[in-house]
Amino acid sequence: MNPIYLDKGGLQVFVTAGETPRPIPGARVRVTDPSNGAVLEELTTDASGQTPFMELPAPPMEWSLLEGEADRRPYAVYNVTVSAGGFQTLHIGGVELMPAGRAVQRAALPEAGGFNVRNVLLPPHALWGEPSSRPPEEEVKPLPEPEGLVVLPEPVIPEYVVVHAGRPDDASAQNYWVPFKDYIKNVACSEIYSTWRTEAIKANVLAILSFTLNRVYTEWYRGKGYDFTVTSSTAFDQSYSHGRTIFEEIGTVVDDLFTTYVTREGISQPLFTQYCDGRRTQCQGLSQWGSQALAEQGWEATSILKKYYGSDIYLKSAEKVEGVPLSYGGEVLTLGSEGEAVRTVQSQLNRIAGNFPAIPKIPADGAFGPATQAAVTEFQKIFHLPQTGSVDFAAWYEISNVFVAVSKMS
Repeated sequence: MNPIYLDKGGLQVFVTAGETPRPIPGARVRVTDPSNGAVLEELTTDASGQTPFMELPAPPMEWSLLEGEADRRPYAVYNVTVSAGGFQTLHIGGVELMPAGRAVQRAALPEAGGFNVRNVLLPPHALWGEPSSRPPEEEVKPLPEPEGLVVLPEPVIPEYVVVHAGRPDDASAQNYWVPFKDYIKNVACSEIYSTWRTEAIKANVLAILSFTLNRVYTEWYRGKGYDFTVTSSTAFDQSYSHGRTIFEEIGTVVDDLFTTYVTREGISQPLFTQYCDGRRTQCQGLSQWGSQALAEQGWEATSILKKYYGSDIYLKSAEKVEGVPLSYGGEVLTLGSEGEAVRTVQSQLNRIAGNFPAIPKIPADGAFGPATQAAVTEFQKIFHLPQTGSVDFAAWYEISNVFVAVSKMS
């Protein structure tokens, strides 16, 4: 039930054909209040399958910023119903909205056939729902035996994370193949609030990244005979809710940091960075509420991490990212840039434009002119990146990832 709120937040619904990147234009989107069923907004999606951002009531900002206010739910919840010709109607309950922020709700419509309506209920946020109960683990794990699984010489950012939606021993739980960045965004949006200070968000994202990459690098579950990377159970791993609302403020931080992890001198693996809310549960690692309090005092992300994991930790970047056609060269591509990297971006954007016609097609001539800048800006708008019109680290990999995804649809 939503009380009467005076603050506002922005909500966009992004409608696609199933889990593919193919947008559905002209889909009908209805947002209702779960407390009384009142219709708050009725919109249709544009050529990119997206609604405009809708301004909807949200709780006061201080409820999500101060630990002492944590007994009041700091986000509003809404129901979203999406329908389109040739697809099943999708009802999503529990869509979250924070004050003064922008939330994006993906609606992956199943094709028509069988059931005509699909209902999805998203669980409460981890800081509001049941607290995690992860037992302590060693921060440096034993690696698989040489005669067993292959041990990578250096941590690699995987293309996908296989998420087991339940406890490890629950054979009935579904496995989801989730793109790595999407997994990190989902967990971060499930574990912390988007209204927190940017340095607190960075510290928590780095802890989530390191936790995940430790599971990947040590083949933690595969070494035990399971066929997945990580679970969604907070009794063992991190909170993951398939299809949950994603907050732009957190997504932007993940886009910038997704190849970075916490480690120490003398070890080859990302540190197993345990963390807990620091209010209802305590642990030998980062306190989520504590990190926000420190950020309010002006602490930077690295200093926050050193307080909880020790002064000898440092940040390191993985040198390889799987699933992208070419590695990023390090140079920001902008007006006046020339060369093969520009041509690659132009060619990839032209292929993406076949599915997202709002992106103008451009000559793949290797010269970064105004037309290329306009295409890059439109891509950044659709995929919720800062609209700079330049191609930096985050934009390069997002363009590459979307290019790979739409190419697989051909």
